[in-house]
Amino acid sequence: MRRLVLLLIVAIGLAPGTWWRSAAPLPDEPASIEIIPIDVEPGNVGALQLLGAWELRSSSSHFHGYSGLVSLGDGTLLAVSDRGRRLRFAPPGSEGGIVEMGLYGEDDDKRMSDIEALTRHPESGRLWVAYEFANAIERQEPDGSGTRRVAPQAMADWSDNAGPEAMVRLADGRFIVIAEGRMLFGRTETEALLFPGDPVEGAEPLRFRFAHPRGYRPVDVAQLPDGRVLILTRAVEWGLPPRFGNRLILADPTEISADQTWRGQVVAEIAEPLPSDNYEGIAIEAEADGGAIVWLISDDNQSAFQRTLLLKLRWPAK
Repeated sequence: MRRLVLLLIVAIGLAPGTWWRSAAPLPDEPASIEIIPIDVEPGNVGALQLLGAWELRSSSSHFHGYSGLVSLGDGTLLAVSDRGRRLRFAPPGSEGGIVEMGLYGEDDDKRMSDIEALTRHPESGRLWVAYEFANAIERQEPDGSGTRRVAPQAMADWSDNAGPEAMVRLADGRFIVIAEGRMLFGRTETEALLFPGDPVEGAEPLRFRFAHPRGYRPVDVAQLPDGRVLILTRAVEWGLPPRFGNRLILADPTEISADQTWRGQVVAEIAEPLPSDNYEGIAIEAEADGGAIVWLISDDNQSAFQRTLLLKLRWPAK
Protein backbone atom coordinates (compact mmCIF):
# COMPACT_ATOMS: atom_id res chain seq x y z
CA MET A 1 0.00 0.00 0.00
CA ARG A 2 2.84 2.39 0.89
CA ARG A 3 4.47 1.73 -2.49
CA LEU A 4 1.16 2.44 -4.24
CA VAL A 5 0.81 5.77 -2.43
CA LEU A 6 4.39 6.76 -3.34
CA LEU A 7 3.74 5.77 -6.95
CA LEU A 8 0.63 7.95 -7.05
CA ILE A 9 2.40 10.91 -5.47
CA VAL A 10 5.34 10.77 -7.88
CA ALA A 11 3.09 10.17 -10.91
CA ILE A 12 1.13 13.29 -10.00
CA GLY A 13 4.37 15.20 -9.54
CA LEU A 14 5.61 14.20 -12.98
CA ALA A 15 2.32 15.02 -14.70
CA PRO A 16 2.10 18.28 -16.64
CA GLY A 17 0.88 21.34 -14.78
CA THR A 18 1.27 20.11 -11.22
CA TRP A 19 2.24 22.38 -8.38
CA TRP A 20 5.74 21.12 -7.78
CA ARG A 21 6.95 21.68 -11.31
CA SER A 22 9.81 24.06 -11.94
CA ALA A 23 8.57 27.61 -12.49
CA ALA A 24 7.92 28.19 -16.19
CA PRO A 25 10.29 30.77 -17.74
CA LEU A 26 8.85 33.74 -19.56
CA PRO A 27 8.11 33.01 -23.24
CA ASP A 28 10.29 35.85 -24.49
CA GLU A 29 13.50 34.60 -22.89
CA PRO A 30 16.42 34.36 -25.39
CA ALA A 31 17.42 31.12 -27.14
CA SER A 32 20.54 30.40 -25.14
CA ILE A 33 21.78 27.52 -23.03
CA GLU A 34 24.44 26.97 -20.41
CA ILE A 35 26.51 23.82 -20.80
CA ILE A 36 27.93 23.03 -17.36
CA PRO A 37 30.59 20.30 -17.03
CA ILE A 38 29.97 17.58 -14.46
CA ASP A 39 33.04 16.25 -12.71
CA VAL A 40 33.21 12.59 -13.69
CA GLU A 41 36.14 10.29 -14.18
CA PRO A 42 36.41 9.10 -17.80
CA GLY A 43 36.42 5.33 -17.99
CA ASN A 44 34.63 2.22 -19.12
CA VAL A 45 30.86 1.98 -18.83
CA GLY A 46 30.26 -1.60 -19.80
CA ALA A 47 31.31 -1.99 -23.44
CA LEU A 48 31.50 1.78 -23.93
CA GLN A 49 33.85 4.48 -22.71
CA LEU A 50 32.55 7.58 -20.92
CA LEU A 51 34.12 10.71 -22.39
CA GLY A 52 32.20 13.46 -20.58
CA ALA A 53 29.03 14.63 -18.85
CA TRP A 54 27.27 18.00 -18.76
CA GLU A 55 24.13 19.64 -17.43
CA LEU A 56 22.20 21.86 -19.84
CA ARG A 57 20.28 24.86 -18.50
CA SER A 58 18.22 27.60 -20.11
CA SER A 59 15.73 30.27 -19.11
CA SER A 60 13.76 29.81 -22.35
CA SER A 61 10.18 28.55 -22.07
CA HIS A 62 10.95 26.17 -24.96
CA PHE A 63 13.65 24.33 -22.97
CA HIS A 64 12.38 21.11 -21.36
CA GLY A 65 11.40 17.49 -21.73
CA TYR A 66 13.78 16.08 -24.35
CA SER A 67 12.80 12.62 -25.50
CA GLY A 68 14.52 12.24 -28.89
CA LEU A 69 17.97 13.09 -30.25
CA VAL A 70 19.81 12.93 -33.59
CA SER A 71 23.08 14.18 -35.00
CA LEU A 72 22.56 16.57 -37.92
CA GLY A 73 25.96 15.74 -39.43
CA ASP A 74 27.23 19.32 -39.20
CA GLY A 75 28.59 19.25 -35.68
CA THR A 76 25.22 19.97 -34.07
CA LEU A 77 22.62 17.84 -32.30
CA LEU A 78 18.85 18.18 -32.57
CA ALA A 79 16.72 17.29 -29.55
CA VAL A 80 12.91 17.16 -29.55
CA SER A 81 10.57 17.20 -26.57
CA ASP A 82 7.32 15.61 -25.49
CA ARG A 83 5.67 19.02 -25.73
CA GLY A 84 6.59 19.56 -29.38
CA ARG A 85 9.73 21.64 -28.84
CA ARG A 86 13.05 21.49 -30.65
CA LEU A 87 16.59 22.38 -29.61
CA ARG A 88 19.49 22.50 -32.05
CA PHE A 89 22.84 23.08 -30.36
CA ALA A 90 26.55 22.55 -30.71
CA PRO A 91 27.63 20.06 -28.04
CA PRO A 92 30.90 20.34 -26.10
CA GLY A 93 33.89 19.85 -28.37
CA SER A 94 32.14 21.37 -31.39
CA GLU A 95 32.89 24.75 -32.88
CA GLY A 96 30.35 27.52 -33.04
CA GLY A 97 28.06 27.72 -30.04
CA ILE A 98 24.93 27.44 -32.20
CA VAL A 99 21.64 27.45 -30.27
CA GLU A 100 18.19 27.38 -31.87
CA MET A 101 14.95 26.48 -30.11
CA GLY A 102 11.22 26.78 -30.56
CA LEU A 103 8.20 24.71 -31.57
CA TYR A 104 8.92 21.64 -33.68
CA GLY A 105 5.56 21.88 -35.45
CA GLU A 106 2.57 24.14 -35.16
CA ASP A 107 0.51 22.30 -32.51
CA ASP A 108 1.04 23.00 -28.80
CA ASP A 109 -1.64 20.54 -27.64
CA LYS A 110 0.01 17.79 -25.55
CA ARG A 111 -2.05 15.05 -27.20
CA MET A 112 -0.94 16.19 -30.66
CA SER A 113 2.65 17.19 -29.86
CA ASP A 114 3.93 14.37 -27.61
CA ILE A 115 7.08 13.56 -29.60
CA GLU A 116 8.85 10.54 -28.14
CA ALA A 117 11.21 9.53 -30.96
CA LEU A 118 13.23 11.14 -33.72
CA THR A 119 15.22 9.71 -36.63
CA ARG A 120 16.94 11.14 -39.71
CA HIS A 121 18.04 10.23 -43.23
CA PRO A 122 21.74 11.20 -43.32
CA GLU A 123 21.86 12.05 -47.05
CA SER A 124 18.63 14.01 -47.54
CA GLY A 125 18.38 15.34 -43.99
CA ARG A 126 14.70 14.34 -43.81
CA LEU A 127 13.36 13.90 -40.28
CA TRP A 128 10.73 11.56 -38.87
CA VAL A 129 9.15 11.90 -35.43
CA ALA A 130 6.82 9.53 -33.57
CA TYR A 131 3.91 10.93 -31.55
CA GLU A 132 2.87 8.84 -28.56
CA PHE A 133 -0.70 9.96 -27.78
CA ALA A 134 -1.64 10.10 -31.46
CA ASN A 135 0.21 6.84 -32.30
CA ALA A 136 1.39 8.61 -35.43
CA ILE A 137 4.57 9.16 -37.46
CA GLU A 138 5.37 12.45 -39.16
CA ARG A 139 7.96 13.31 -41.81
CA GLN A 140 9.32 16.71 -42.79
CA GLU A 141 12.12 18.17 -44.88
CA PRO A 142 15.20 19.67 -43.20
CA ASP A 143 13.76 23.19 -43.57
CA GLY A 144 10.49 22.15 -41.93
CA SER A 145 8.50 22.04 -45.17
CA GLY A 146 6.55 19.18 -46.72
CA THR A 147 5.14 17.86 -43.46
CA ARG A 148 3.16 14.62 -43.80
CA ARG A 149 1.68 12.58 -40.94
CA VAL A 150 0.21 9.07 -40.86
CA ALA A 151 -1.34 6.94 -38.12
CA PRO A 152 -0.41 3.37 -39.13
CA GLN A 153 -3.17 0.84 -38.54
CA ALA A 154 -0.61 -1.48 -36.94
CA MET A 155 -0.18 1.09 -34.13
CA ALA A 156 -3.87 1.91 -33.71
CA ASP A 157 -4.36 -0.25 -30.61
CA TRP A 158 -1.16 0.82 -28.85
CA SER A 159 -1.82 2.51 -25.51
CA ASP A 160 -2.28 6.30 -25.64
CA ASN A 161 0.45 6.86 -23.06
CA ALA A 162 2.69 3.90 -23.92
CA GLY A 163 2.79 4.01 -27.72
CA PRO A 164 5.70 4.58 -30.15
CA GLU A 165 8.66 5.45 -27.93
CA ALA A 166 11.70 4.38 -29.97
CA MET A 167 12.20 4.68 -33.73
CA VAL A 168 15.14 4.45 -36.12
CA ARG A 169 15.54 4.65 -39.87
CA LEU A 170 18.06 1.94 -40.71
CA ALA A 171 20.77 2.49 -43.32
CA ASP A 172 18.92 0.20 -45.77
CA GLY A 173 15.76 2.34 -45.59
CA ARG A 174 13.73 0.15 -43.22
CA PHE A 175 12.26 1.57 -40.00
CA ILE A 176 12.05 -0.01 -36.55
CA VAL A 177 9.35 1.37 -34.22
CA ILE A 178 9.08 0.07 -30.64
CA ALA A 179 6.22 0.73 -28.23
CA GLU A 180 7.00 1.80 -24.69
CA GLY A 181 4.41 -0.67 -23.41
CA ARG A 182 2.32 -0.62 -20.27
CA MET A 183 3.95 -1.07 -16.86
CA LEU A 184 2.41 -4.47 -16.14
CA PHE A 185 3.89 -6.53 -13.32
CA GLY A 186 6.67 -8.76 -14.56
CA ARG A 187 6.34 -7.72 -18.20
CA THR A 188 9.53 -8.16 -20.24
CA GLU A 189 8.30 -7.74 -23.83
CA THR A 190 6.65 -4.96 -25.79
CA GLU A 191 5.16 -4.65 -29.27
CA ALA A 192 7.32 -3.52 -32.18
CA LEU A 193 7.13 -3.02 -35.93
CA LEU A 194 9.61 -3.32 -38.82
CA PHE A 195 8.56 -1.21 -41.81
CA PRO A 196 10.14 -2.25 -45.14
CA GLY A 197 10.21 1.41 -46.19
CA ASP A 198 8.98 4.85 -45.20
CA PRO A 199 5.89 4.49 -42.96
CA VAL A 200 4.59 7.82 -44.29
CA GLU A 201 4.40 6.31 -47.77
CA GLY A 202 2.11 3.53 -46.53
CA ALA A 203 4.61 0.70 -46.10
CA GLU A 204 3.00 -2.29 -44.32
CA PRO A 205 5.05 -3.41 -41.31
CA LEU A 206 6.09 -6.77 -39.96
CA ARG A 207 4.97 -7.26 -36.35
CA PHE A 208 7.31 -8.62 -33.69
CA ARG A 209 8.08 -8.24 -29.98
CA PHE A 210 11.09 -6.68 -28.30
CA ALA A 211 12.48 -8.28 -25.11
CA HIS A 212 13.71 -5.84 -22.47
CA PRO A 213 15.12 -6.30 -18.96
CA ARG A 214 12.53 -6.69 -16.21
CA GLY A 215 11.62 -3.27 -14.81
CA TYR A 216 13.00 -1.42 -17.84
CA ARG A 217 11.17 -0.07 -20.88
CA PRO A 218 12.54 1.00 -24.31
CA VAL A 219 12.82 4.77 -24.78
CA ASP A 220 15.02 5.26 -27.88
CA VAL A 221 17.15 3.48 -30.48
CA ALA A 222 19.96 4.39 -32.89
CA GLN A 223 22.07 2.45 -35.39
CA LEU A 224 25.79 1.74 -35.10
CA PRO A 225 28.13 1.85 -38.13
CA ASP A 226 28.21 -1.97 -38.31
CA GLY A 227 24.42 -2.19 -38.76
CA ARG A 228 23.52 -3.27 -35.24
CA VAL A 229 21.52 -0.94 -33.00
CA LEU A 230 21.77 0.35 -29.45
CA ILE A 231 18.42 0.46 -27.67
CA LEU A 232 18.15 2.79 -24.68
CA THR A 233 15.95 1.41 -21.89
CA ARG A 234 14.86 3.12 -18.68
CA ALA A 235 13.72 2.07 -15.21
CA VAL A 236 12.16 4.20 -12.48
CA GLU A 237 12.58 3.63 -8.74
CA TRP A 238 9.61 5.43 -7.26
CA GLY A 239 10.29 7.73 -4.35
CA LEU A 240 10.74 11.38 -3.44
CA PRO A 241 12.62 12.20 -5.53
CA PRO A 242 12.36 9.33 -8.05
CA ARG A 243 15.57 7.63 -9.15
CA PHE A 244 16.27 6.50 -12.69
CA GLY A 245 18.45 3.85 -14.25
CA ASN A 246 19.25 3.16 -17.90
CA ARG A 247 20.61 0.17 -19.73
CA LEU A 248 21.87 0.03 -23.30
CA ILE A 249 20.98 -3.09 -25.25
CA LEU A 250 22.87 -4.18 -28.36
CA ALA A 251 20.68 -5.97 -30.93
CA ASP A 252 20.93 -7.04 -34.57
CA PRO A 253 18.06 -6.05 -36.93
CA THR A 254 18.85 -9.04 -39.17
CA GLU A 255 17.52 -11.26 -36.37
CA ILE A 256 14.00 -9.74 -36.44
CA SER A 257 11.32 -12.25 -37.52
CA ALA A 258 7.56 -11.90 -37.87
CA ASP A 259 5.61 -12.62 -34.67
CA GLN A 260 8.79 -13.60 -32.85
CA THR A 261 10.67 -12.04 -29.92
CA TRP A 262 13.74 -9.97 -30.80
CA ARG A 263 16.46 -10.16 -28.17
CA GLY A 264 19.69 -8.35 -27.55
CA GLN A 265 22.26 -8.13 -24.79
CA VAL A 266 22.88 -5.46 -22.16
CA VAL A 267 26.21 -3.80 -22.93
CA ALA A 268 26.17 -0.85 -20.51
CA GLU A 269 24.34 0.47 -17.47
CA ILE A 270 23.94 4.17 -16.66
CA ALA A 271 23.38 4.33 -12.93
CA GLU A 272 24.86 5.99 -9.86
CA PRO A 273 27.60 7.00 -9.24
CA LEU A 274 27.41 8.11 -12.89
CA PRO A 275 25.27 11.23 -13.48
CA SER A 276 21.85 9.58 -13.51
CA ASP A 277 18.48 10.87 -14.63
CA ASN A 278 15.66 10.10 -17.04
CA TYR A 279 17.74 9.51 -20.21
CA GLU A 280 15.33 9.20 -23.14
CA GLY A 281 17.30 10.25 -26.24
CA ILE A 282 20.24 8.62 -28.01
CA ALA A 283 22.23 9.78 -31.05
CA ILE A 284 25.14 8.03 -32.75
CA GLU A 285 27.90 9.61 -34.85
CA ALA A 286 30.09 7.24 -36.88
CA GLU A 287 33.87 7.59 -36.67
CA ALA A 288 36.37 6.83 -39.40
CA ASP A 289 37.80 3.76 -37.64
CA GLY A 290 34.41 2.04 -37.33
CA GLY A 291 33.77 3.21 -33.80
CA ALA A 292 31.10 5.73 -32.86
CA ILE A 293 30.33 8.60 -30.52
CA VAL A 294 27.15 7.93 -28.53
CA TRP A 295 25.23 10.88 -27.06
CA LEU A 296 22.52 10.51 -24.40
CA ILE A 297 20.14 13.29 -23.29
CA SER A 298 17.71 13.21 -20.36
CA ASP A 299 14.10 14.34 -20.07
CA ASP A 300 13.67 16.60 -17.02
CA ASN A 301 9.84 16.26 -17.07
CA GLN A 302 9.81 19.97 -16.15
CA SER A 303 10.34 18.74 -12.60
CA ALA A 304 12.27 20.51 -9.87
CA PHE A 305 13.73 17.10 -8.99
CA GLN A 306 15.33 16.45 -12.37
CA ARG A 307 17.90 17.89 -14.76
CA THR A 308 18.66 17.94 -18.49
CA LEU A 309 21.88 15.96 -18.71
CA LEU A 310 24.08 15.17 -21.69
CA LEU A 311 26.49 12.22 -21.75
CA LYS A 312 29.17 11.55 -24.34
CA LEU A 313 30.33 7.95 -24.71
CA ARG A 314 32.33 6.03 -27.29
CA TRP A 315 31.48 2.71 -28.88
CA PRO A 316 34.79 1.00 -29.77
CA ALA A 317 35.77 -0.07 -33.27
CA LYS A 318 35.86 -3.82 -33.87
